[in-house]
Amino acid sequence: MKPVLALVGRPNVGKSTIFNRLTKSRDAIVADFAGLTRDRHYGNGRQGKHEFIVIDTGGFEPDAASGIFKEMAKQTRQAVAEADVVIFVVDAREGISAQDHEIAKYLRRLGKPCVLVANKAEGMLASAQLVEFFELGLGEVHAVSAAHGQGMHDMVELALAPLQLQDPDEALEQHDPSVIKLAVAGRPNVGKSTLINTWLGEERLVAFDLPGTTRDAISVPFERNGQKFELVDTAGLRRRGKVFEAIEKFSVVKTLQAIESANVVLLLIDATQGVTDQDAHIAGYILENGRAVVLAVNKWDAVDEYQRELVKRSIETRLPFLKFAATHLISATKRQGLGPLWASIAQAFKAANCKMSTPVLTRLLLEAVQFQSPKRSGMYRPKLRYAHQGGMNPPVIVIHGNSLEHVTDAYKRFLEGRFRKEFDLVGTPMRIEFKTSSNPYADKAV
Repeated sequence: MKPVLALVGRPNVGKSTIFNRLTKSRDAIVADFAGLTRDRHYGNGRQGKHEFIVIDTGGFEPDAASGIFKEMAKQTRQAVAEADVVIFVVDAREGISAQDHEIAKYLRRLGKPCVLVANKAEGMLASAQLVEFFELGLGEVHAVSAAHGQGMHDMVELALAPLQLQDPDEALEQHDPSVIKLAVAGRPNVGKSTLINTWLGEERLVAFDLPGTTRDAISVPFERNGQKFELVDTAGLRRRGKVFEAIEKFSVVKTLQAIESANVVLLLIDATQGVTDQDAHIAGYILENGRAVVLAVNKWDAVDEYQRELVKRSIETRLPFLKFAATHLISATKRQGLGPLWASIAQAFKAANCKMSTPVLTRLLLEAVQFQSPKRSGMYRPKLRYAHQGGMNPPVIVIHGNSLEHVTDAYKRFLEGRFRKEFDLVGTPMRIEFKTSSNPYADKAV
């Protein structure tokens, strides 16, 4: 599971700038006035072999009594509850404040691992001005400049140190490759726990007609026809702003971690409500992490023909990026349509771990080029020479040639279709990478 780091501090100390540095993105809006960030913001970061989740929070005022600052304080408390380590950010130029003391008091009371970071410390790395932050009682002060990228690597090292993270390669070796980790994901009250109970033949998980019954990702071993599975029932992911309890928000991180660590994700959709924005958001997160996926529409027995047609159309229009996934129409309570699910899950797992030989890939590539050449871009026409496999789960195909930066997205989809058809890659996303050969005579005089 990825560790979770929460950025906490009073307004305008540079938490969002640090967030953007750690996630190598511009997802968090940055401006020079206080209170810009109000909700929590999640992002993925990586340092060396270790990946982690970062949470950006709004300005923290622990004693805020009402209004937007009270809601922002609630959001920050939720982020701290989710986090493995808290990064407490202070302003090195403005110095210590009464609000910093209040936040430090709150963090000391929790006793959670905490790294004290003095941001905006460019040119102040050895300054005596930083000494005053020791009175916060949170140990060593680590000086950084998020705007200039100074001290960020050491800060992450300090944050991850108390977690004693296992080497990802060793963790991969310890996982039994014969066991398929299957995560059941979807919105609240879509029937995830009911489906797993039906598979198990017992009331193993609490199933109740109230959204949010499951608060954590729950793992259950299961075996079917000699194949071992690890079933993971995840908490439902709600729209932002619809969740208020810290314990319920904690389940969101667990759900994201469960999806990332799964081999196959079964995405459940409620037939009575159709495909919602949140279904598309979860599907996008599954695709972003390269997980194999099977789509199941639950409660199919509870809708009429008109609603069924609407659901089918909404899947086509709102989830077009999951065309590679098998779709099943099921009823968990009446045990309808559950048998074929297992065949699709096994097929998706097999496709995600498919081995593709270089000669076959190269032959398919050259046949595709012969059938339809890539479009010329100005003076250049991309030349695709050979292909080989660059990874599995999801399958990665690396194509070598010249001027490949001019290959269009449409042609990339054309190639993907050819590869999918040949290797029967149903249920798994696929990635195609292009590597252009450099011209050895480019720097030589004519």
